[in-house]
Amino acid sequence: MNPTPEQKQWMYRHMLVSRLFEETIEKIYLEGKTPVFNMANGPIPGEMHLSNGQEPCAVGVCAHLNKEDVVTATHRPHHQAIAKGVDLKRMAAEIFGKETGLSGGRGGHMHLFDADVNFSCSGIVGQGLGPAVGAALSRKMQNKAGVAVSFFGEGAANQGAFHESLNLAAVWKLPVIFVIEDNAWGISVAKETATAVDRNAVRAAAYDMPGVYVPGNDPDAIFVAAGEAISRARAGEGPSLLDIETYRLAGHFMGDAEAYRPEGEKEDLLRKDPILVYEKALLASGDLSESDNSDLKEYAKREVDEAIQFARESQFASPASALDHVFA
Repeated sequence: MNPTPEQKQWMYRHMLVSRLFEETIEKIYLEGKTPVFNMANGPIPGEMHLSNGQEPCAVGVCAHLNKEDVVTATHRPHHQAIAKGVDLKRMAAEIFGKETGLSGGRGGHMHLFDADVNFSCSGIVGQGLGPAVGAALSRKMQNKAGVAVSFFGEGAANQGAFHESLNLAAVWKLPVIFVIEDNAWGISVAKETATAVDRNAVRAAAYDMPGVYVPGNDPDAIFVAAGEAISRARAGEGPSLLDIETYRLAGHFMGDAEAYRPEGEKEDLLRKDPILVYEKALLASGDLSESDNSDLKEYAKREVDEAIQFARESQFASPASALDHVFA
């Protein structure tokens, strides 16, 4: 089923918030790190992985999810967290390492965890596959509502955890959806040099589940494919694999020179910026008015500004609490 105008605006709004949040984080991340780049300096230490360009994957899937549904995500998680409803202020504070963060500032941007909306992510490639299967199994065993969704990149589809997780989910007919965000690059390795098949969707056949390839980085097309897979899971018909073509508009990490990209690739991708493309399509179809568009952009700015202010003004955790939460 195609998205309604209201659902299209929901997806567009979350894409705007995600993009503005990351553009703001990018500027703040560089504070104190230039002219000589040093990850340890500035208000946001450590690595930073931006998801700009991949927003359609998150909104097209998460538009169908409820709070009780589980999402496991990757080291590039901001768009997925925002689409799932993770608290933006606490998420920003976590990235800044503050005590008001989702995990008290201990996890940072690659290890966001929000039990209120059943969201988690990890810096380990493919790590979320097994926990998503486990979450789906727990719901089936307890006869509880909810499905599980595991987001991961095309590089993770070559991990053993991918095959183990798909096999077990199929054997036990679990309500889990596996979502590949294929941005064509595993760090600096092109997919065609590391993966034996053109499309990972074909691998679903080995585990007797539907495998759907969604081209174009199109929120509406992703919405339709995800809706079918999630409805199937909710009806007790088992797992599905979605293989979504998307684009990473930034480097693999902040500071990545992207020298591995072919000449002209980055410029071509920027011309296909999914937010600009979707904005134009919604205005042309009448699903979004100029007034609505202005309101949604103001909303995104207000949400991001408030989250960043909250994070900046929050306190760091006391050194005396360093050993808290080490054991359950």
